[in-house]
Amino acid sequence: MAQLYYEDVNVGDEVTPLNKNASSQQLVKYAGASGDYYQIHYDDGFARNNGLPGIIIHGALKNAFLGQLVTDWMGPEGRLKKLSVSYRQMDLPNDDLVCKGTVTDKRVEDGAGIVECEIALHNGEGKATTPGKAVVALPMRGN
Repeated sequence: MAQLYYEDVNVGDEVTPLNKNASSQQLVKYAGASGDYYQIHYDDGFARNNGLPGIIIHGALKNAFLGQLVTDWMGPEGRLKKLSVSYRQMDLPNDDLVCKGTVTDKRVEDGAGIVECEIALHNGEGKATTPGKAVVALPMRGN
């Protein structure tokens, strides 16, 4: 994984997109790892009986996908300082999801290169279902 440096980033730059496609099997594995066994994430009949179109992806898993978007982009020496998301719409398994982001601000703070990004998970129709923000500290060249 390549290292991204503060000096190489500009406001308006795109965060390298990350494609995801969560299968129902991944949801079961995530339920086991996270302890979130709410049936709407693995029992289709239960989900439909509760007014859903079928099983849905865990919100926290979508948050994790966006965290991966940012940490993959910043490289191994970057530090994720803040990650926040808002769940605006449900996402379904086996949909082609794309995590995207844009740099919205950059500054030097206490000798650290701080970069802020708007991020979002988009469903197969291109709609941002899980928008958020990330703040990272990137290494500066020569430090």
